[in-house]
Amino acid sequence: MAGNDWLAGRRTEMAADRILDAAEELYIEHGPASIGMNEIAKAAGCSRATLYRYFENREALRTAYVNRETLRLFAEIQQRISDVDSPSERLIVAVATALKMVRDSPALTAWFAATREPIGGEMAGQSEVIIAVASEFLRAAGPGEEATLQRRARWLIRMITSLLMFPGRDEADERAMLEEFVAPSVLPVRPSNRLVP
Repeated sequence: MAGNDWLAGRRTEMAADRILDAAEELYIEHGPASIGMNEIAKAAGCSRATLYRYFENREALRTAYVNRETLRLFAEIQQRISDVDSPSERLIVAVATALKMVRDSPALTAWFAATREPIGGEMAGQSEVIIAVASEFLRAAGPGEEATLQRRARWLIRMITSLLMFPGRDEADERAMLEEFVAPSVLPVRPSNRLVP
């Protein structure tokens, strides 16, 4: 049993987190588009060979970072909306909370900065984790065909990304946009809500 290293998996996770934490600091300083693997390895205090053992390339590292932050944000959003019953209000509060959390994080704001290459939108549209989180959220709002649910999830991601890059005038303005345009376009239509001619 001496050769059985029961901490091996945790060490790998800790090493990957340390690398992602170092990348996060660089994203804050320089933006995610301009940071390469050499800079990340140096900031993490590891060799390039070690870095490549955990992340095969810069895109894999970026994706891992985005996925980690998505899951962290989603867990916090779930807590904040746990006592909201209305699907529409849950969506509005969830999106408003997500926007605030991203804007309050210097590392995440860097992904959508107008003064740098805004790769956040591209990453959001390609991240399987972001799409899965949005789909799961919408699935809880009501039944629907899987293909429709996926399109609504991708549309929701596009609208959130748009608001991150082109914010409303203030919180009230953004909430009004969420109520008037976002919720009606991504939530399933309930039979009682349909207009009868």
